[in-house]
Amino acid sequence: MPIASDQFDYEAALRACARGDRQALRNLYDQEAPRLLGVALRIVRDRQAAEDVVHDAFVSIWTKAGTFDAARGAGRGWIYTIVRYQALDAIRSGSREVLVDDEETLEALDADGAASIADAFELRQDLGRLEHCLTQLDAAKRNSILYAYVDGCSHSEIAERLKSPLGTVKAWIKRGLSALRECMV
Repeated sequence: MPIASDQFDYEAALRACARGDRQALRNLYDQEAPRLLGVALRIVRDRQAAEDVVHDAFVSIWTKAGTFDAARGAGRGWIYTIVRYQALDAIRSGSREVLVDDEETLEALDADGAASIADAFELRQDLGRLEHCLTQLDAAKRNSILYAYVDGCSHSEIAERLKSPLGTVKAWIKRGLSALRECMV
């Protein structure tokens, strides 16, 4: 059973992983895997691909744990960043990309293949629009949203990082998401 995020020592677990402690990796997995799967799923939009992303991310966490530097950020944020980049790499790698060079190939695609092409194209468009819309937000709102949805931080963790009152952070996130919704339309 996972421990409350504010009580789990991510940095200690990463240091233990760097020393080769497999149980520490297991503890990290038990603690965060369901939420990491959710992050990956929101990016790649396919359950199997998201599971592959989380698997690959934990391999990276295991092999790169020695490079984690607590002075540069929180351990939990570092883990979420790895999953996020792994998911984005899965999209960029062309694993979902289908090249069509003639009508016969196009006709051979089944409904799922056609849907995945459309989904991948739509996702790339959405990511571009999202990036543009994020740049339109002021820094406080943008950082609050990124800490919450990319790094997986709680509102209280964000307030601590930004040295701002909890209510202010909640308002920034609410207003920022509202502005993003308007911009994305």
